[in-house]
Amino acid sequence: MINDNIKATGELTVVLRDENGNIKEERKIPNLVVTVGKNFIASRMTSASAAVMSHMGVGSTNTAPSASDTALAAALGTRAALTTAGGTANANVVTFNATFAQGVGTGAIVEAGIFNASTAGTMLARTIFSVVNKDAADTLSVSWALTIS
Repeated sequence: MINDNIKATGELTVVLRDENGNIKEERKIPNLVVTVGKNFIASRMTSASAAVMSHMGVGSTNTAPSASDTALAAALGTRAALTTAGGTANANVVTFNATFAQGVGTGAIVEAGIFNASTAGTMLARTIFSVVNKDAADTLSVSWALTIS
């Protein structure tokens, strides 16, 4: 009997820098690949018509992630475009990178998500974490690794 379970998991690395580029805070955080995200992954195997993941958002509400989530609970500002739309694949890991520049996503950040549009769209994954206080002059870089195992 063959028992081959495919699982999608992720981890993001958050780096907060001050206006001079000095690291103020850095941490690694696990995430939840939500149901619509898993459906998106499956749809990409049968069709290239679905828009690739292209943006990352941050928010200010730490409501626990749920598989039924489709959006952040309380987005802070506009979503940041990914450095490479669709991410970068290496073996069974896709990495998504985004930077929230000075004045973007400012505030008490406690949630993040990956999306395939600058507004609305499909959410791939969502996570919550202890507060990261991003001042207007700070820059926040997020590297999100999604592993299919």
